[in-house]
Amino acid sequence: MNRDNHYEAAFEEFLRARHVPYVAVDEARRSLLAETSLKSLDFIVSSTAGDTWLVDVKGRRFPSGEQKQYWKNWSTRDDLISLAHWEKLFGERFAGLFVFAYNVHGDRAPLPAEKLFEFRGALYGFVAIRLAHYAVHARQISPRWDTVAMPVEQFRQLARPLDALL
Repeated sequence: MNRDNHYEAAFEEFLRARHVPYVAVDEARRSLLAETSLKSLDFIVSSTAGDTWLVDVKGRRFPSGEQKQYWKNWSTRDDLISLAHWEKLFGERFAGLFVFAYNVHGDRAPLPAEKLFEFRGALYGFVAIRLAHYAVHARQISPRWDTVAMPVEQFRQLARPLDALL
């Protein structure tokens, strides 16, 4: 994890506040797997339900841009490929999870007010989606940047408040 990244720092504090066991992964270097370079995970998180999540945190503003776009959920194809490799390496008891850490700006939020988390004077809503669900519905949005995203309607149907998975 990158503690200089306010999204990841907020996520870590969210886990600490809820006494959720986790390991923050050092992202300083990419990992090598045979001839392939893998993007590092951000966290390995255990839930009380017995699930262990391989987490990639995606920081986004809510809303974002001048057009006030809500539910931005883009990722890179490298994020999907690397997280899928980590799932295979760790085995079937581990599942990839994208956590969209939405930094709330304005009067709308991705979660009800009681589910928002305050960190350093800002509000965050943590919304999670399993890699398997994201990968099936992701569509390319920029060939140049090799980015993908889910249609907002599908994302809102499949994503869950992070608390529900912990």
